[in-house]
Amino acid sequence: MGGTPEEPTGLTERAARWLAHGAAEPERHTTAVVGDHFDRLAWRDTFAQSAGLRELAAELTARHPYADELLADTFLTAYQANPRLRDRAAMDPSRLVNHQVVGALLDSPGCAELRRETAGDPYAAALAVLAQAAALRRMLTHARDAQARADQADAAARAAGTAADAVAAALQRAAEAGALAGAPAAGEAAAVQRATEAAEAAGAAARQAADAAARALDAAAPEVRATARRATARAAATVRDETELLRAWGVEPGELERMPFDERARLAERLRTGRLARWAGLIGRFRQLASGERARRVPHATGELVGVTLGDDLARIVPSELANLGLPVLRAVFAARYAAGELMLFDSQGEQTTGRGAIIACVDTSHSMYAEGPGGVTREAWAKACALALLDHARATRRDFVGILFSSADRLQVHRFPASGRAGIHEVLDFAETFLGGGTSYQSPLSAAGALLAEEFDHAARARGDIVLITDDECQVTEAWTREWHAARRRLDFRVFGVAVGAPTAAADGSVLDALCDNLRSIEDFTDVHAAADLFRLI
Repeated sequence: MGGTPEEPTGLTERAARWLAHGAAEPERHTTAVVGDHFDRLAWRDTFAQSAGLRELAAELTARHPYADELLADTFLTAYQANPRLRDRAAMDPSRLVNHQVVGALLDSPGCAELRRETAGDPYAAALAVLAQAAALRRMLTHARDAQARADQADAAARAAGTAADAVAAALQRAAEAGALAGAPAAGEAAAVQRATEAAEAAGAAARQAADAAARALDAAAPEVRATARRATARAAATVRDETELLRAWGVEPGELERMPFDERARLAERLRTGRLARWAGLIGRFRQLASGERARRVPHATGELVGVTLGDDLARIVPSELANLGLPVLRAVFAARYAAGELMLFDSQGEQTTGRGAIIACVDTSHSMYAEGPGGVTREAWAKACALALLDHARATRRDFVGILFSSADRLQVHRFPASGRAGIHEVLDFAETFLGGGTSYQSPLSAAGALLAEEFDHAARARGDIVLITDDECQVTEAWTREWHAARRRLDFRVFGVAVGAPTAAADGSVLDALCDNLRSIEDFTDVHAAADLFRLI
């Protein structure tokens, strides 16, 4: 540097390489995942709505200056159905650690499983990001040296770019002065030579810094990949558990999509920490049982579907028989089989006619209902899960539902869910999570249930309601109350189903509960929902 200037032609060719270098410099990206305008809008909206994401971004930024882009990329790995990672060479050097972390997440086996739960759902994708927060911290800590090297490589690349710009400026000044047009001026030629030598030195430094950054990234890669594998698997489990929790409580996917972000987050937190959070699986099994038992019913016929028989009852005809009516050549065959009573019909076991009035679940919430049974399930959990399945059953059969929580004579709560309105999840939770404590009185809840059925009969002319009394205790009733009770039953034609939860003596012949109920069963195994299966066929 600073020696005798080269010949103008050779110097021009040497300097021109830096002009080409600057012109060919590709665009450098700061985000590792390819995304369009709508992807970025989804991230911005979700970030604005999620306090958890904003807190995580603030925490990570204190240790990693490019945390915002890292979180956006992590979000898109879960939100996009088929995320695409940019080529490493297209990344801004300062974001190479982000690229490595996101690439490890995308390459991990759990990422595809995670996307089955989160693709297209901004809330679920945000939940996945938060579930991976600890892993992101560990990966950034392990890649701290690589980030320092990447920052050095970024600075060196910028210095090389600045040096290339200086070469272009020196050439421009020399050209304007005519220094390279056959009459070189030593000053301008020397300036071009100095700029070229500086650019070459900066380029060499940039290459060395890039090589050092690549080695540091390679050194961090094994730990980053291992952490990413664990992170995506854990995130998939977290999102799946919340989805199953919401499904167990009957929250429909469409309802979730319409729910504001913060409201959905509060709901999920309430479900995770609520009184019955441990029993979400039991609640889900009860709901599935109720749905399955309804499916076994024969349309327009009483009883349980047990097979196919022959006959002429058009109300129970198998759908394939009706297909014959659509073909003119088979109509005569259909008529002949109908006349002979040889049409295929659904066969069912005869049972009582199902009700038409309201379904009322009277749930004992006295102190003894907190006792645990097999599998650690409490009597309360079994009773509430059964009541919630009855609520589903009432919705599906277009009947009003009332949940009456009771304990002592002066402790009673009534939760009404009309068939004409959609029960909100928070109202359902209020019913499910209330526990009154105290002793046990049958008269208060049954009197309240009878009054509700009388109101329904007087205003809507609907009789044949159904009361389900779920308790674990035996208590006495007065003779005067019993006379009024039987008079109300004759007038309103309702039925009473009794469930003795963990109390075989309450379900014994001759007990008060036995005298009050038309249909009574005892539940000993609280992990078994099938002991109540017939409720959903009879009611």
